[in-house]
Amino acid sequence: MKHRIIAFIVTPTNKSKKSKEISPILSAKSAPHYFEKTVPTQFILSEKEVSIEELPVKLVTKIYYPDFLLIEAIAEVEDIFAENVLEIKDKLHGLCYEAAKKNGGKAEIAEEYSIYQIYDYKGDPETIFLRNNEEKIANLLKSEKIDLDNKEIEYTLSSKFKYGKSDLVIVDWDGAFVFDPSGEFDETIELLEIGNYQMMRYRALAHKLDERMGRVSKLLEPVKIKSQFSLWPAVEINNEFKEIIRVRSESISQFETLEGEITLIGDWYSARLYAMIAKKFRLDGWRHVVKEKLESLEDIYSIASENLGMSKVQRLEFIQIGAFFLLQIGWLILIVLEFLYFTR
Repeated sequence: MKHRIIAFIVTPTNKSKKSKEISPILSAKSAPHYFEKTVPTQFILSEKEVSIEELPVKLVTKIYYPDFLLIEAIAEVEDIFAENVLEIKDKLHGLCYEAAKKNGGKAEIAEEYSIYQIYDYKGDPETIFLRNNEEKIANLLKSEKIDLDNKEIEYTLSSKFKYGKSDLVIVDWDGAFVFDPSGEFDETIELLEIGNYQMMRYRALAHKLDERMGRVSKLLEPVKIKSQFSLWPAVEINNEFKEIIRVRSESISQFETLEGEITLIGDWYSARLYAMIAKKFRLDGWRHVVKEKLESLEDIYSIASENLGMSKVQRLEFIQIGAFFLLQIGWLILIVLEFLYFTR
């Protein structure tokens, strides 16, 4: 029987490096034929061996090109239920954050996660491990040292997925337990990483939308009065309106890309597991938050359309009105001249 911990973080980065693409995952469990083309691709930037207190650790730096880092710290441990496992997990995350900073990652808004793996065993993991270690597993999944209430333990262990008779996956917000006698964890790990990656992208986009709405609102304030009394908008007003259009278009494009990037539907192992991960990570909730912010940006865009200059139709109407008055003045001048001519 063997035990392993994978601690990883997903964080935005300003650096855009692309290196060795990871080969498609081959798994004994079922996945749709389009799996490799649908899921986001990981690229390996570096791999190295390090250690924490004489414990060998494999540190892998990857990237979801072009703007998100994925840092993994992997360690084999003697007993995953030992008292110091949470301390080991925290140190592994510390290595991940250090690597992220070196590669331009924004650690302040990172998503961190832990995967506890048990493999090379025989039998049903629910009988061998779960029944005797429910509280310990729940504590590890929640990174908690206090004694949890029985209902909290039951709730934590409720999001589990069993595919074969001897495997089991338990998913929680901060971590997951994965049991597989053959040690075939790659597909499960990738799906958990993708779930965190998708959540990080929603968070990052929501943060960007807040910044953009603040910037656009400031653009509106100084030009409202000028635009209301100007037939031909000033150059700065036109530039500010173009910036609002650019921000709106960019935000909608990013959201649509995020929405359509991964769609796993069906009874395959990968599809069912990812559906459970998405539900546990509340990806629908994050999607709703981003949609609300996009709607707010759309409202600002509408206000900008009304206030940052008149439309071409409005301008033509003003031109027609002005031309009409000029014509009337012309006729008046002709009438006056004729009157003066005949009364000399």
